[in-house]
Amino acid sequence: MSAEAKFLEGSLLRHVVVMSSTSSIGLMAIFMVDLVDMLFISMLGKAELAAAVGYAGAILFLTTSVSIAMAIAAGAMVARALGAGDEQKAREAGTHVLVVGFCVAVAFAALVWTNIPLLAGLMGAEGMTLPLAVEYLSIIIPSMPFLMIGMAAGAILRAHGDARRAMFATVGAGVVNAVLDPILIFGLGLELQGAAIASVAARLSMTALSLWPVIKIYDGLAPFKMPAFLRDLNAIQGLAVPALLTNLATPLGAAYVTRAMAEYGEDAVAGMAIVGRLTPVSFALIFALSGAIGPIIGQNYGAKDHERVRGAVRDGLIFTAVYVCCVSLLLFLFRAPIVGLFDADGMSKTLVFLFCGPLALSWFFNGVIFVGNAGFNNLGHPYYSTWINWGRNTLGTVPLVFLMGAWLGAPGVLIGQALGGVVFAGVTWWLMRGLLAGLDHEEPVKPRETFSRRARLVQMFEHRR
Repeated sequence: MSAEAKFLEGSLLRHVVVMSSTSSIGLMAIFMVDLVDMLFISMLGKAELAAAVGYAGAILFLTTSVSIAMAIAAGAMVARALGAGDEQKAREAGTHVLVVGFCVAVAFAALVWTNIPLLAGLMGAEGMTLPLAVEYLSIIIPSMPFLMIGMAAGAILRAHGDARRAMFATVGAGVVNAVLDPILIFGLGLELQGAAIASVAARLSMTALSLWPVIKIYDGLAPFKMPAFLRDLNAIQGLAVPALLTNLATPLGAAYVTRAMAEYGEDAVAGMAIVGRLTPVSFALIFALSGAIGPIIGQNYGAKDHERVRGAVRDGLIFTAVYVCCVSLLLFLFRAPIVGLFDADGMSKTLVFLFCGPLALSWFFNGVIFVGNAGFNNLGHPYYSTWINWGRNTLGTVPLVFLMGAWLGAPGVLIGQALGGVVFAGVTWWLMRGLLAGLDHEEPVKPRETFSRRARLVQMFEHRR
């Protein structure tokens, strides 16, 4: 048993709770920084600045999705190697994912940076807002490689069971951003440029805070060697590509829901915006669950302890149910103060009350999907996650939102979106049950055989050695 594989023994439920809790604190830091950014920009009293940040956010989400995909690949590969007791392979996997991630990030950032005006225009930016959005993005986009390295290194830390240091890296980046924002925006009078520079500094901080313990504490990276890199390249692609496709599904579904809600007036859109801000704060642990439970499943799968793999999935669902019930109760009890805080009235109030009631409970089904996605990624079936997320945000969103909206109006839009989660949670559990039932009859999924040309390259390098 590898000394680094911390999830092969001990209480699975405790591992789930600790990993999810620490990861959610990091997510909360990100959510709060986004809120503070918008708050400071809004305090300048220039609507076009806030609009520019909004349009830029849609483009930045694409770059973040690419980074998340590489982080998923890093976490899954390192966790499985550690679980199998192969620490050298884990170190090599960490190095190779970081190399691929850096190269992908440089290429993607260059592509986006050279097309920023076009992309901002496609998002709807025009007039005075367009050059402001372009200026903001022009500063932040070149830092994408650092975001990629920081997120992937954080995933490697979680694969080693060190959720605490991964959390500190994210929180530290949030603190840097929150401190620099007022200094740069107001103190130096840089306004939107100051907010962008603060974001870049935060990304650099996260990279340093997450990469340092990977190298110094865990010796988690191996020297780069081409034969080993070529060996792992196909496996990295097999995890990162479906993860990227999976993450790109969410903005598509959200865009359709926003468009559908706009038909019911500004009050309805305002109410949906309030719900949109309450959701990540209220259910941060559920958002964190997929990345948190993945290393637990991955290590035990690598160690061929199939009973603990099933136990991790089971305890993840139990944790989800308990957490959602507790948060839903709190939202229901404090629904009136929440409405007062946001000064919601009319349809806005109706939608917030709806969310703070039965719709909050429906987040259990989203939790099932998140646990399922973690299982699919770490049990060698990442494309299951892709199918589920795209299905959830297309077939599970468009027809149900359309039908329920036509029947119940603005509340029906949110209800239809929630029903889609119920349907695809059922599909997720059906697929997951099949995988878990078949674990005892198959070996852990191995990376696909490399293409013949790549195999010849490996042989050539081995021969030269």
